[in-house]
Amino acid sequence: ISFLISTNPSECSAQQSKYENQINVFSEFLEDLPDTDEPVWVLGECYSVKTEKTELLSDVHSRLWFTYRKKFSPIGGTGPSSDTGWGCMLRCGQMILAQALVCSQLGRAWRWRAEGGQPEEYHRILHCFLDRKDSCYSVHQMAQMGVGEGKSVGEWYGPNTVAQVLKKLALFDDWNSLAVYVSMDNTVVIEDIRSRLRPRPCGWGEPFTSGETPEQACLHTHGNRATMCPHSQSQSRSDWRPLLLVIPLRLGINHINPVYIQALKECFKIPQSCGVLGGKPNLAYYFIGFVGEELIYLDPHTTQSAVESEAGSGVDDQSYHCLRSPRRMKITNLDPSVALGFFCKSEGDFDSWCNLVQQEIQMKRNLRMFELVENHPPHWPPFVPPTKPEVQTTGAGMSYVTRQTHNITPITNSGCK
Repeated sequence: ISFLISTNPSECSAQQSKYENQINVFSEFLEDLPDTDEPVWVLGECYSVKTEKTELLSDVHSRLWFTYRKKFSPIGGTGPSSDTGWGCMLRCGQMILAQALVCSQLGRAWRWRAEGGQPEEYHRILHCFLDRKDSCYSVHQMAQMGVGEGKSVGEWYGPNTVAQVLKKLALFDDWNSLAVYVSMDNTVVIEDIRSRLRPRPCGWGEPFTSGETPEQACLHTHGNRATMCPHSQSQSRSDWRPLLLVIPLRLGINHINPVYIQALKECFKIPQSCGVLGGKPNLAYYFIGFVGEELIYLDPHTTQSAVESEAGSGVDDQSYHCLRSPRRMKITNLDPSVALGFFCKSEGDFDSWCNLVQQEIQMKRNLRMFELVENHPPHWPPFVPPTKPEVQTTGAGMSYVTRQTHNITPITNSGCK
C-alpha cells in the first residue's frame, strides 16, 4: 500500500485520518471469519458465512462505530481533549444507543453505503454523537453527567454506570422520543415499563388526581391551552414510546459462569437484540453477535481525530463505520460484568420480547440470568419515572439539577434537533 505523505503537519494529520480506517479493510485478510457451517448471529439476524458473507459484512459495517477521538474541545472547558485510555465504555454506550436510534429512525434492515447518499435521519443521528459539548450524546455530555454517578472526568466506567448516564441524557433529547429503562437487581418489571412508555400527562412522574384522565390533567395544567400540549395529541402519534431496555448483570465472580453462556447466546438471536456492553477488565467492547463459542464485537480502542461538522449539514462518516472483518473473542474470556441491550419500537415488540425471554431464556435454564416479573415487587420503593432535571445558569455555565440532588457539574444543556 503506498500513498503520498505531505510534509505539512496539518495535511499529514488529515491524510492519516483519511486513510486510517481504509487501511483496516486489509486486516480482513488477516482476521477473516471462520470457514464454518455454524450460523453467525448478529443483532437478531442469522447468516451463513459460506453463502451470505457479503450480507453479513454489510450488516456489521453498517453499525455505527465510535472509537477514541483526539483533538476535540476540552471537556468542561479545561478537561481532557482526548478520551484515549479511559473512554472505551463511553464509546460502547454510544454504540448501543446509536443502534437503538438507527432501529427507531431507519429500521433494522437499513444498510450503510460507503459512496454516500444516506437519509437525513442518519446524519441527524450522527450529529447527536459528535465530539463537542452541544451534541446530545457526546463524550463531553456523558463524561460530565457521569460525575453525578460518582465518576470523575477521565475515570473508567462500568456497564451499569454508562447505562445510568444514557438514561439521564435521553431526557434531554428533543428529537428522539426514545426512553431508556435500566433494570435493577437483575429484575425487569413489566408493569413499570408499561407505565413509563404509555402516554402520560404533563408533569408525568407525579400521580394523577383521583379519577382524572390524562386529557383532564393536561387541561388542568395548561388551561385553555391544552390543545398545544403534546400529550393531548399523543394518541394520534403513537401510544408507545420506543424503548431501549438495558439490563446490567454480573454473570460470575472473576469470569463468566459457564451456566449462563447459552442464555447469553440466545440474547443475540432475539429480534429485539441491541447488543451487549462488556469486555475484559478495563477493556470495553460492544458485542453484536456470536459464532460458535466466540463473541463478535466492535472495538473502540482506535484513536481517530475528531470530526467537525456544522449543524444541519452532512457528516463525513467514513471513520464511523468499521470496515475490517468482525473481531472475535472466546466467550469464556468475557468479564462477568455486562449489560444486555434490547430495542422495542412498539408495545407489540415489547410483548414479543417478553414471550421470547420466557420461552427461550427462562423456561429452558435452571439458573436464570435475570428475572422477568409482571408486577412491581411490594418490598421495593415505589416506581417513579425519571424526570428531566432542571437547568440552572451558574458562573461556569449550565448545570443539571434534580429534585433529589444538588448541582452535579457544569454542563451544556442541548438536545438533538
